[in-house]
Amino acid sequence: MKLKDSQTYKNLARAFAGECQARTRYEFIEYGAREQGYKALADIIDKIAYQEFTHSRMIYSFIQSADDKTIDNIEVCTGYPFRQKWDLMDNLRFAAEDEGVEADELYPEFAKVAEEEGFRDIAALFRNLVKIEETHKNEFMRLYKLFKEGKLYKSDAPVIWKCPDCGFEATSKEAFQTCPVCQAKQGVVRIKEA
Repeated sequence: MKLKDSQTYKNLARAFAGECQARTRYEFIEYGAREQGYKALADIIDKIAYQEFTHSRMIYSFIQSADDKTIDNIEVCTGYPFRQKWDLMDNLRFAAEDEGVEADELYPEFAKVAEEEGFRDIAALFRNLVKIEETHKNEFMRLYKLFKEGKLYKSDAPVIWKCPDCGFEATSKEAFQTCPVCQAKQGVVRIKEA
């Protein structure tokens, strides 16, 4: 079976559209975090958005391998989430839930279909994406919980908080409000890792 004549081809197009939309939704969230002064949070989200770009690039490469000719159009008829509003906390939760759909439902099914149709390399890509989207889901949920509980800059035990602007570090249960060296606000302080 040729890729262009397969369900896998259509699934690649759906996945490409979904990854592109996820990247844009995460850029909205990143923008909102930065606007609210949460630079460190925005940087984490920006890295995930870039990873979504990379996913779409890999998927696009498989789509382009289907034909030597220019592909003018692939019909993509499916649903995509449009739940994000301008509430940072809710958007972190929505992002976690959206990543869960890809990790738990879509990509496992796409991998199964690709395997059945004989496209093992594409099936492997989807299986690897399942793992990555699961980590994205967990990271967004972790950030959501920290934000919701007011613990983005608090810890039960002393940890090292670092100002990425100047390198100042302090060990405490709560990040400094203002860096004593460069006067950067708390939002730039690196958020403690899980």
